[in-house]
Amino acid sequence: MKNLLVFLKNYKKELVLGPFFKLLEAVFELIVPVVMAKIIDRGIGCRDSGYVIKMSGLIVLLGVCGLCFALTCQYLAARCAYGFGTELRAALYKHINSLSYSSIDRIGTSSLVNRLTNDTNTVQNGVNMFIRLAVRAPFLVIGAAVMAVTIDRKLSFVFFVVAPLISVIIFLIMKKTVPMYRKNQQCLDRASMLTRESLEGARVIRAFSRQQEEVDEFRDAVDEISSCSVAVGKISAILNPVAFMVMNLGIVAVIWFGGKRINTGGLTQGELTAFTNYMTQILLALVVLANLIVIFTKAFASANRISEIFSLEPEMNGNVTVLEKDAENIIEFKDVSFAYEGAGDYSLKNISFSVRRGDMLGIIGGTGCGKTTLANLIPCFYKASEGTVAVSGVEVDRIEPDVLRKRIGTVPQKAVLFTGTIRQNMQWQKADATDDEIVSALKTAQAWEFVSKMPDGLDTVVSQGGRNLSGGQKQRISIARALVGQPDILILDDSTSALDYKTDFAFRKALRSDLPFTTVVMISQRTTSLKDADQIIVMEDGEAVGIGKHDDLIQKCDVYNEIYISQMNQKEGEADGKNT
Repeated sequence: MKNLLVFLKNYKKELVLGPFFKLLEAVFELIVPVVMAKIIDRGIGCRDSGYVIKMSGLIVLLGVCGLCFALTCQYLAARCAYGFGTELRAALYKHINSLSYSSIDRIGTSSLVNRLTNDTNTVQNGVNMFIRLAVRAPFLVIGAAVMAVTIDRKLSFVFFVVAPLISVIIFLIMKKTVPMYRKNQQCLDRASMLTRESLEGARVIRAFSRQQEEVDEFRDAVDEISSCSVAVGKISAILNPVAFMVMNLGIVAVIWFGGKRINTGGLTQGELTAFTNYMTQILLALVVLANLIVIFTKAFASANRISEIFSLEPEMNGNVTVLEKDAENIIEFKDVSFAYEGAGDYSLKNISFSVRRGDMLGIIGGTGCGKTTLANLIPCFYKASEGTVAVSGVEVDRIEPDVLRKRIGTVPQKAVLFTGTIRQNMQWQKADATDDEIVSALKTAQAWEFVSKMPDGLDTVVSQGGRNLSGGQKQRISIARALVGQPDILILDDSTSALDYKTDFAFRKALRSDLPFTTVVMISQRTTSLKDADQIIVMEDGEAVGIGKHDDLIQKCDVYNEIYISQMNQKEGEADGKNT
């Protein structure tokens, strides 16, 4: 929680003046019962209507001033809370984007989204309520008790019995509910995850007629939220009735003993009325304080969840900012092994190879054999558990991430496009890319043919996730996006799977001719896509069981030979023959 206070440094004035104006309002509230006592004792008791009118005007004036102070405080509180929330979200979003893949995997995307939205709103509300009420409520309790003592010391003993009782009740309830609110937020994480998965996979769910199963699973998740919320609500609901009960019993005691004091002449009717008003003020202030504790409990739980994100170390920045372009090997793996966090075994084991500039490296193997993991080590999305990975002769964990990744164009397995125009999507690799550069990349990726036929061309709007494009179109635009700026290394992670053989062949041919100095790392399930590669790595169970050219591997690597034979059916053989 403490590390979030830094986001309040620009709002010190609001943090001081807001509670100050609230205190002024509370002071005026404490004066009103004294004025009421005088109206009763001197005005009504002496039948002095002029005095009653004059003092009634004073009460109105106190009320107007109190309102002005309250409005000023609320303005300052809103300015501070919403400014704090804005800076917190911006910093949290920036920090999330600086985290390594391992840290993001550990927390989970849905939980990160929930913490960035729901938890920050809860903390923001806590700051707002703190400025508006956290100072006022205790001050009213203490101030009313002090004022009561000045009226009658013996009768004020009731205050010092009631206040500790309510404080103990508040403490016990807070102790019980804090962990429950934390659990409630975790339940929200799971519901968010299910919602995200269901919406993204809506077509798959319908294809398998899994709507009811998904509805049932989501219902279980929200039922868990409901049961947790009801449980904490029941405990929190005890607070107000118990507080009212204790306070009302206190008021009864005040009236009972106060009446006796009036009969003996130790107390006037006006003073008893003021005393009762102070007891009521304490009652209302403690009720507000009880509700504030619920708000603060939620805010502390959310603040701790946000602090967990800030406590995660960002991706380490290397100190190398310039890479030489004349290194003999642009990519080099030396005895590299890698295991995901929490995994029981290595995903990659003792991988060693090197790739020269301008060469094409193919990676092939069965599902789950470590192909994507190997490719992710090159741009240092993950760091090798053992061994070293080097680009241009420098170990990747020593290179500043932005410098490294500006030299690498990456096309992931799943084609991801963002809301905006095609031109805006194409400028991700190079922000100042010209239309000529964009068109050239689209032509190489075999995408210009359909983009040029669109009514708006490069200004065609891409809907969320590229839903207005086919799978093959999204893949080709994703490939073209990585080609803009002619990166030194191009990583294609099974990114031609939605292309037919003719388009795939045309793309590979264009890639060779248009980007002759770009080193290509191509992951593919097709041996036909990799047959012209300068080097092919055959993966099986995280190990490189074969490294060489296509013809050599057919002769020497049983795994590669089996893949090749299984794919060389009559139709594919004819297509490959036509292309070559």
